[in-house]
Amino acid sequence: MRPHRFRDVIRIGPVQVGTHNTHRGRVKHTAACTAPGCGFSADYPDRTAAELAARTHRCT
Repeated sequence: MRPHRFRDVIRIGPVQVGTHNTHRGRVKHTAACTAPGCGFSADYPDRTAAELAARTHRCT
């Protein structure tokens, strides 16, 4: 399986939000924290939900 190719990547604080196609051809939006040791990432069906998760994310 090939790795995801992200497009429309933006950064909101330490979280990056990007759009990609799954291996089944569906569009997913991912929010992932880039802070060391955080490990937060999640897939969402729409861009608005991913951006909201990025805006409200707090590293523990």
